[in-house]
Amino acid sequence: MPFEDAIGPEKILQVYDPITKMQGVVVIDNTALGPGKGGIRMVPDITTEEVFGLARAMTWKNALADIPFGGAKSGIKASASNSHKAQLVAAFAEKIAELVPKTYIPGPDMNMGEGDMKIIAETIGTPKAATGKPASMGGLPHELGSTGYGVALSTQVALEHAKIPIEGATVAIEGFGNVGTFTAKHLSSWGAKIVAVSDSKGAAYLEGGLDFETLMRVKKEKGTVAAYPGAKVLEARELFSVKCDVLIPGARPDVIHAGNMHSIKAKIIVEAANIPMRHEIEQQLAKRGILIIPDFVANAGGVISSYVEFIGGSEKEMFSMVKEKITANTRLVLEKAKNGDLRAAALAIAEERVIDAMERRRNSKPPR
Repeated sequence: MPFEDAIGPEKILQVYDPITKMQGVVVIDNTALGPGKGGIRMVPDITTEEVFGLARAMTWKNALADIPFGGAKSGIKASASNSHKAQLVAAFAEKIAELVPKTYIPGPDMNMGEGDMKIIAETIGTPKAATGKPASMGGLPHELGSTGYGVALSTQVALEHAKIPIEGATVAIEGFGNVGTFTAKHLSSWGAKIVAVSDSKGAAYLEGGLDFETLMRVKKEKGTVAAYPGAKVLEARELFSVKCDVLIPGARPDVIHAGNMHSIKAKIIVEAANIPMRHEIEQQLAKRGILIIPDFVANAGGVISSYVEFIGGSEKEMFSMVKEKITANTRLVLEKAKNGDLRAAALAIAEERVIDAMERRRNSKPPR
């Protein structure tokens, strides 16, 4: 298998149910720090290689978040619009029950939501079988905005490091879904000025700052932030060249690339989305003096929330832990970074934590 290395994967389970025709795969990458944690996605073209890549990313994210979870991921090979989705999810749960929750703890990912996590928990027979469940089952729903809160905290630390006061700091945010809205909400409440926001239909730019409540109302009533009254309407891609202190890519991958990197005017980039640019692009921007907080540093609020849910913690405890962990880990990465390459520093910290845990586990085993 081409992706085996010193970290993992520890286990790959491919499953099939002949009754529902469900096909799925689970990759447990590394469990040295705790049970593998990572979401289930439902897409028709899922591959084992893709799931492994996502599982490895979760190994690093959970290690850097400093929570007792390892890395894992899973996928169901089907269209999300499948009329038998509930049956497919239940069949998948039955097939992976031997792993859950001791070795693997699933959560929602692409095309999977709290209702699907409810099915998994009920099928396996324990609320600990999944995170991201409905609040009625003790879940901490995505709607609480843990990821966006963490991105805002990471931005706050980055601004402090760059000696830019958060009061009046200008921010441009790509994407106004769950992560983007909560990021904007918290940064606005702390005094930052949101000067540009985009969604799939366009972008709104206002040098004097966009009001958060008005943005929410316009998005709800008009279906796009580009309808913000008095704002300059831009194409969504033009947001990346807006003059601002902080640029937050928060939607799609690879939005910053060789074709637009030279037009970026931000002093800081905080990656709310996963892989909004390749590592080599980050390195080139860092050479220009742009401070870049990597995705798995900034957007770990969601998995920290999952851990609090798993241990039966409250909403208040979740927000407290997100604040503590995201703030501390962003500061640590900034402190350890050399030549402005924060991703390399973050990966080195995560890898060291995983390898130390692997050695402790190895040394704790009695000799045969």
